[in-house]
Amino acid sequence: MDAETKSDSLLNEMLAQAVQDKATVSAAGKPLGRLTHGLTIRPLKTHTDDRGTVTELFDPRWDFHPDPLVFAYTFTIRPGVVKGWNLHRRHEDRYSILQGEMELVLFDPRAGSPTFGQVCRIVLSEHERCLVNVPVDVWHADRNIGTSDVVIVNFPTIQYDHAAPDKWRLPLDTHLIPHRFPEGTTGG
Repeated sequence: MDAETKSDSLLNEMLAQAVQDKATVSAAGKPLGRLTHGLTIRPLKTHTDDRGTVTELFDPRWDFHPDPLVFAYTFTIRPGVVKGWNLHRRHEDRYSILQGEMELVLFDPRAGSPTFGQVCRIVLSEHERCLVNVPVDVWHADRNIGTSDVVIVNFPTIQYDHAAPDKWRLPLDTHLIPHRFPEGTTGG
């Protein structure tokens, strides 16, 4: 067998075991993936000048969400850590990333939803800030995919109830959600 045939044979053997990437955006840059039913995303404009930046995070005049702004808090996620799987029965999360890069993964278990049984993955970044809501009864996990702490501000649709928190949890490696985080990922 000559070197060229050997090379072609090796290439063919390797290609037979490889998985070709699927397109994630159109030629116009629009995401091709289907968003979880009830999820909305609003791009946030960062205004920059010689003094620094300003980004408007929430304005009821945007009609982003029908529920009023009633509570706000911030949280962080360390590099390589996942917070989740979480689900809320009485409220929606509405949050924006302030610093870092994060993967938001959602799983829709709602019977009758057009996205029932589907996983949706969205990357949030300080470079293209947006406001995103997570609907009631949708499992979600936040994974820091960057090298510094992620800083997020949340505007949930109800105040935190210290006596009966509206948070349900599953382990990261649950067999109930068809998504696996990379090895070495920690959290819960």
